[in-house]
Amino acid sequence: MMSTATAVVVYGATGHTGRFIVAELRRRGFATVLSGRDAARLEALAAERADVVVRPATVDDASSLDRALAGAAAVINCAGPFAVTGGPVVEAALRAGIPYVDVAAEIEANAAMFADHAEAARKTDTPVVPAMAFYGGLGDLLVTAAMGEWTAADVAHVAYGLSNWHPTAGTRAAGQVSHQRRAGRRVRFADGALQYHDDKASEQNWLFPEPLGRRAVIAEFTMADVVTVPSHLSVPEVRTYMTVEAARDLAKEDTPAPEPVDALGRSNQTFVVDVLVRAGGVERRATARGQDIYAVTAPLAVEAVERILAGHTRTTGVASAGAMFDAADFLRALTPHLSVELPH
Repeated sequence: MMSTATAVVVYGATGHTGRFIVAELRRRGFATVLSGRDAARLEALAAERADVVVRPATVDDASSLDRALAGAAAVINCAGPFAVTGGPVVEAALRAGIPYVDVAAEIEANAAMFADHAEAARKTDTPVVPAMAFYGGLGDLLVTAAMGEWTAADVAHVAYGLSNWHPTAGTRAAGQVSHQRRAGRRVRFADGALQYHDDKASEQNWLFPEPLGRRAVIAEFTMADVVTVPSHLSVPEVRTYMTVEAARDLAKEDTPAPEPVDALGRSNQTFVVDVLVRAGGVERRATARGQDIYAVTAPLAVEAVERILAGHTRTTGVASAGAMFDAADFLRALTPHLSVELPH
């Protein structure tokens, strides 16, 4: 019987991103507990992998979550919508006294994690890292690394150059929840606060590093970076952008889910995340390149857990990736999953 003392619980293990996370944990030698709502799907996933434990749990049954996390070292929540799962799973982690990491890209759920659980996490000295994923975590790490010794900046730009975007069912469900919570309004981070508005989306050009080059982007295609970056950096304006082609893919109802094209299960999607920070007329840039935004979330989340368990952290309680970890060192550790260019 596998010991769970060093095991990581993956809540939402059978989802698209959950499967990548389970594979990455196992690649790094972590004992893994598969959890989530659907016992049959969990058992089917376990049948594909030796030495994993299955512990079904539902977010409306706190005792089932407590059983799922009992004796474990940490939990990674990858079950959206996080507006529904985030609160119950982090509360179970705090009861168990174990670190919590999630891969949420829902702005309101990310903000709620900081607002609702910071005090309890601080009192119990429990690390809680929301948005430890492609959206929210990666951008925050890049902004933090680009700023270096700066303690403040005037503005941070995060431009997403995706070749395409075939959304998972989870992405679509999360988007619907966020849309409903905002009553259809759009959101930006300006003047030091989240602002909801009805302005129409606009396009502009962004000059990405080669080979992407100049591309049309949707301005204020607002992602979780508007929560993670300002949570610890003095940046009153955070702007995020998305290539037009990827935004159109996401908007279409008939865009299919990702299809694997390699042995790792990654799709053919490629990405460039280009970050520009400006302070007093001086600009600094940091860039990351890779393949498949869902697949790359796995090494981001698992690297976070590995560092937390090893004590390689800068703070405790609820903190974003850039606050919790040495951003430049974290990014460099993600080779070969990411190709990163940071300021010298």
